[in-house]
Amino acid sequence: KLDRMNEAREALPSALCADSQSRSADAVKLSPMIFEDRGLDPNKKVNGRKRQWLVDMGGRLWRTAVHAANGADGPSATVLLENLADIDGRLVLFFGDMAYNGVFADAVLAGGYQYEKAAKPESKQGFVPVKGRWVVERSIAWTNFFRRIVKDYEHTVSSSEAFLYLANSLIMLQRIDKQWST
Repeated sequence: KLDRMNEAREALPSALCADSQSRSADAVKLSPMIFEDRGLDPNKKVNGRKRQWLVDMGGRLWRTAVHAANGADGPSATVLLENLADIDGRLVLFFGDMAYNGVFADAVLAGGYQYEKAAKPESKQGFVPVKGRWVVERSIAWTNFFRRIVKDYEHTVSSSEAFLYLANSLIMLQRIDKQWST
């Protein structure tokens, strides 16, 4: 919360963005000796785990879920919506891409929030930064500096989630320290 307030923002977010990590440079490869919570993502051809991210517009991780990569994004991300009481004060809006339109969007609406599909306009070609969506991609990229996160060595998904929170906490502490030292 201190990191948000240092950016002249309210302590609690009003909007969060959901996305998953499981492909290309962001691939969450699993150590070969781990067989629990492992699956093949049929779209991205990654054998391992998927990480669901729920971040605010500053890239701070508020919720995460790790599961076998063969789970669909929308239904698997609904666990991110559980126990939002600690951040519910201002929360109004959730962003998500096409994968979150069905089950996840319905769960967001059932919780009394708004859902907005974050997609580039059909008239645009090539790379276009999409409102809300690029924030998650940036957060994922930030964690690529943490050796323990680049490849998933954890036997349990709860350990994997804990390391994501730990890495994000370190990023926030570095931002706070940088602001205090200048």
